[in-house]
This record gives sequence, C-alpha cells and structure tokens, in this order.
Amino acid sequence: MTEPSITSLKNKLNTSTWHLALLCIATYGIYPLMWLYKHQDTIMAETGQRFSSRVLLIWMAVCLGLSYMIRLSFPVQVDEYGYSMSQAAEVMTIIGMLLMVAFGVLTVVWSFKARTALQQYALTQFRFDLKMNAAWTFFFNIYYINYCINAMPEAMAKHQIIHGKPQAASDDTQATQSQPPSGQ
Repeated sequence: MTEPSITSLKNKLNTSTWHLALLCIATYGIYPLMWLYKHQDTIMAETGQRFSSRVLLIWMAVCLGLSYMIRLSFPVQVDEYGYSMSQAAEVMTIIGMLLMVAFGVLTVVWSFKARTALQQYALTQFRFDLKMNAAWTFFFNIYYINYCINAMPEAMAKHQIIHGKPQAASDDTQATQSQPPSGQ
C-alpha cells in the first residue's frame, strides 16, 4: 500500500467550500446532506477512523425532511390582530423547529467527530498538528470541515516552515556543500 499524500483527501473529495455553500443555498439546505452521504465513507477510509455511521446521516435527513414537510404543510396564518388562527399549526411549527434544532445538533456532533479524526490523521500520518478552531467547527460545521480538508496542504507547508523542517532538495545541497571539494 502506498503512503498517503497530504493532498489525497482533498483530491478525492474535490469540493470547493464556496461550491458547497452555494449549492446549499440553491437546494434549500439539502446539498450538504448529499455531500455527507457521498463523501463520509471516503473521509473515514482516508483517515482510517470510523467516526460516524450511515444511521447518523439518516437521522439528520429525517429531521431535516420532516422539519421542511411540517413547516410547508402547516403554515401559520394570522388574523389582522397578529393572532394565530390555528393552534394546531402553531404546535406543528414548534415541532418543526425542534426537528430543525435536532438536525443542527446532529450536524455539530458529526462535525466535531470529523474534526477529531482529521486532527489525528494529520498528526499520525504527516506528523503535524492540524489547528482547527472549535468555534468555527460549531458555527460552520460541514463547511469548515471541508475548508480544513482543502487547506491541509497549506497548513502542513506552514508547519514545516515554522518548525524548520528542511525540504528534500535543500538536504541534498547541504550535504554537497559540507563536503570539501575534491582535488585540493
């Protein structure tokens, strides 16, 4: 088996964070679920960790789908004084909002599990500490995970510069410079 490259996960996913965000807007929030369904196994195979299952994705889809269905099926209608005309619609709206909160919680849980897996992957495979902000993981969840995957090569290059790891080409030139010239 070949040793993984720092760009292998980025190349396998091949998704720009901007495209992910724009497709989320265009599909009313459904595309990130499709992205997760398509790429979760790739991320877990590359990192070597099973941090999630299809069951979590199914529950995320159920919460999101039911929330949308309830909100569209039971619109809250108000009279001229601002009072709801249907108490059932109010209750269903609250249930829909609770399902949306459940979807958000499941998404954050998935994101933090993916964050941990990516950090361990970077540390064990490439010997560098991948810095990932917990607040950004919480607020931008799937988008931030995708961003960090795409930024891993730059983060590793920055790590190598900061910690002074020489490049392979500079090792060869240093070795030839330290030897005295022959013929003297």
